[in-house]
Amino acid sequence: MPAQLALNVKQMWQFIFQKPDWFRKVNAETVRADAYAGLTGATIVLPQGVAFAAIAGLPPEYGFYTAMVTPIVAALLGSSWHTVSGPTTAISALVFGALSGLYPVGSQEFLQAAVTLALFVGLIQMMLGLARLGTLVNYVSHSVMTGFIAGAALLIALSQVRHMLGLDLPRPEHIFQFLGALFSRLGETSMVSLLIALTALLTALLIKKYKPGWPNYLIALLIGTLVYLALGELAKDVSTIGEIGAVMPVFSLPPMQASYMQQLTSPALAIALVGLIEAMSVSRAIAMRSKQDIDANREFVGQGASNVVGSFFSCYPGSASFTRSGLNYEAGAKTPLSAIFAAVFLFLILLFVAPYFAYVPIPAMAGVIMIVAWKLIDRREIFHIVETSRSETAIAGITFAVSLLVDLEFSIYCGVILSVVLFMDRSSHPTLLIGSPDPSLPNRSFRSVKKNNLKHCPQLLVVGLDGPLFFGSVDSLRREFRKFELIYPTQTSMLFVVKGAGQIDLPAAELIIEEGIRRKERGGLLYIETKIDRTIKQFEKFHTTEHLGGNKIFLSKFEAISSAIEVMDLSICENCTARIFTDCPTFEKKKKLKNEQLEQLDEMDAEKR
Repeated sequence: MPAQLALNVKQMWQFIFQKPDWFRKVNAETVRADAYAGLTGATIVLPQGVAFAAIAGLPPEYGFYTAMVTPIVAALLGSSWHTVSGPTTAISALVFGALSGLYPVGSQEFLQAAVTLALFVGLIQMMLGLARLGTLVNYVSHSVMTGFIAGAALLIALSQVRHMLGLDLPRPEHIFQFLGALFSRLGETSMVSLLIALTALLTALLIKKYKPGWPNYLIALLIGTLVYLALGELAKDVSTIGEIGAVMPVFSLPPMQASYMQQLTSPALAIALVGLIEAMSVSRAIAMRSKQDIDANREFVGQGASNVVGSFFSCYPGSASFTRSGLNYEAGAKTPLSAIFAAVFLFLILLFVAPYFAYVPIPAMAGVIMIVAWKLIDRREIFHIVETSRSETAIAGITFAVSLLVDLEFSIYCGVILSVVLFMDRSSHPTLLIGSPDPSLPNRSFRSVKKNNLKHCPQLLVVGLDGPLFFGSVDSLRREFRKFELIYPTQTSMLFVVKGAGQIDLPAAELIIEEGIRRKERGGLLYIETKIDRTIKQFEKFHTTEHLGGNKIFLSKFEAISSAIEVMDLSICENCTARIFTDCPTFEKKKKLKNEQLEQLDEMDAEKR
């Protein structure tokens, strides 16, 4: 036992710290490309660090720490070559939502809990990666994230209204109280705050439209600050970001309290899940363009390690950024060194510009955050979901509604549960299609009888399974089999075509045996056709073949049909007008041969008499 434990620990250690596969790509040319991409990324994350920290309810330096430490760790231990980690809008909103109800925003307790939350999030993500559960995110519908991010974006935008208008408003998490207070106090709007906010907002939009290569957020904050300074006494009541603390992240142990396990475990799980979905979505989207293979388990470990290490340097939870990762790839990044360069350049830039952030007015930051929130909402994807799937629309809509009316954290759990329930419902209701050869096709391929108005054999029912064959689908399949008995009473035999049914278990095998017995009792037989070797072995494992009575499992439909034809009732075949199988005419020969044999027997009896 101790030896096995030591072996497992060694394997985990090797998995976490294995040599990155991109090391072999590094040369002078890639270093130059990565350095340029890193410099571009540093100018983008500079205002984002302040904005995202504000969304999380944290001082700006916490956004900078997260933008410097987590991308380095994720770059070294993750799988993607172009993904850039750090603070993100959705995670920041979740952090604020999780902690604002527990601690006063901006208090020392709030700051300490945010750092400890990063540790919990990272540990959960690492455990999932080490347990090889990288495919876990595949079971969460994309509609969950679409609805969640839309809800988070709206809450973020509403949270900035108070700063843009200079009004004292409740938090938008209490949506009805917020809207009531907003409409009742609109007349108290500070025109100075509104002017500064709109100036920054419009500047960012115009720069993005006419000079897309320029750092529009940074310029917007600069212009907003200049307007604030130009207004002088008129803007004396407008708050600014204030002095930024030390920009160098310093090593310190994450704060730990006995109450953290109870208070932070649930939000940590939700943030970990959202972070992993974000990371995998970003890395896969870019990998489709870069032609890189992504190791989901390694990406889980990389994201988890970045949060764990970050918690020792006063970082709050982070994940992969859609904006910075896309920009990193577009800027020509070749390896994860670009993310490391971005962190280094950000630190060097902060040494010179950090003092000037003290003059940035809060309304200007609110204008920039408004644009960040607007860009989060994937309107094209929302329209696509609405047009194509009612079930996915329901998932996205419910997740969105819960995020606004109940809680952001709970909306994730609600969406995931709905997504899993939908998946299980689809899996437990596979489709059974009655097929028949189409004489209009050269190879007489089997097609749906109902959709193509085809004839079918009066004795043999050919049924194709479209979906999984496991314990969850057994009841649904049994009900369909019983319907077939009522609708097609003369088709006593059935050919069951199994394709891609997945892992067949004991309840599924017992259903096949049960159906075989019922077919025998009605005077027919059950045949199975599958081309998947694993499916045949699974049937053999559960002794299905023995219970069906001999070799009733075939690799070809035509072999199965030929076997079924040999035992059909010739009297029914004689009067059949369907004649859908190529072997059907052989019955006339068999009947003639049988009549000749009967005549010979009669002659032999006559001679004996």
